[in-house]
Amino acid sequence: MEILDVIFYIFCIVVAIQVIFYFFIFSRLAFFKPQTKAYNNLPVSVIICAKNEAENLKTFLPSIISQDYSTFEIVLINDASSDDTFEVMEQFAETNKNIKLVNVENYETFWGNKKFALTLGIKAAKYEHLLFTDADCKPISNHWISEMASHFVSNKSLVLGYGKYAYKEKSFLNKLIRFETLITAINYFSFAKIGLPYMGVGRNLAYTKTEFFKANGFINHMKLKSGDDDLFVNQVATKSNTSICLTPNSFTQSVPKSTFKAWFRQKRRHVSTAKHYKKLHKALLGFIYITQILFWALSMLLLALLFKWQIVVPLILLRLIGQYIIFGNSAKTLNEKGLTALTPILEIFLIVVQLTIFINNLISKPNYWK
Repeated sequence: MEILDVIFYIFCIVVAIQVIFYFFIFSRLAFFKPQTKAYNNLPVSVIICAKNEAENLKTFLPSIISQDYSTFEIVLINDASSDDTFEVMEQFAETNKNIKLVNVENYETFWGNKKFALTLGIKAAKYEHLLFTDADCKPISNHWISEMASHFVSNKSLVLGYGKYAYKEKSFLNKLIRFETLITAINYFSFAKIGLPYMGVGRNLAYTKTEFFKANGFINHMKLKSGDDDLFVNQVATKSNTSICLTPNSFTQSVPKSTFKAWFRQKRRHVSTAKHYKKLHKALLGFIYITQILFWALSMLLLALLFKWQIVVPLILLRLIGQYIIFGNSAKTLNEKGLTALTPILEIFLIVVQLTIFINNLISKPNYWK
């Protein structure tokens, strides 16, 4: 058998694998119909950990304070900021009785460790049900708490929400950031739907104090500077205790990075936690990424050589059509616009960026959370 025949058969297998993933796994999000659950009015502690976020708190904290919810407190954690973050928190606390302040100073053992600060905030929280977001986030609506809390039903102690990034016109970087966020969401929401929840995002995440302390908090990965959201979810999430909340009023929106360098630095930190996921989750995510690389590399090679192009072209179209259907419907579900048409370009660019990040993280480890 000629080498090109082997490459062709590998290409066919890769296409088949990708189509299976799209229509049997990722379709769980693409065709998911979010339904608003009955509000349960459970008391909720909203927790925000901030480090040098004075200006963002001034801009976004009012959208948390104005939430239409009967009983909630806001726990503001100042993680050893060097700006006026704590002073801004104090100003808000003076006029809002439901704000509780936790001022964390640097300790030698936990220097610059967000998880230590979060642990103190969780311990200080009054209520059993905890809802997390970031200082640079704002809820899409004033029913955010209601929507997320409504998923604490039966035995559900962990709720995965969607944290989107603000849209910016005529910005390729903005499209790339939102596309990467969409891809990540398609993965973790779809796997949660098939009973394999493996991550969540701290911009919009809820769980109970009981779940946190049952797992001994972040103790299993306290030494890692990142992973307070995804590693914790990876550790405790199960098919039975996890719910997803995808109603539009439950979304949060964050400020995206404005430079490629800043975003690349942020993604290096995020990617560095993936190697600490459970083996099954790492294997699945790695398998998906490898098939993406193989699809584009083998497609280009076979087309360049015009080898069995009569078969190769329809297979490429089959995969691309499947991708457009799944990504297009997922983008509608998550209210992301302007991404579907550029999917192939954004996917190729993202593959290259992720490979570059992987190589960089092998050479040197990111050592920061801000």
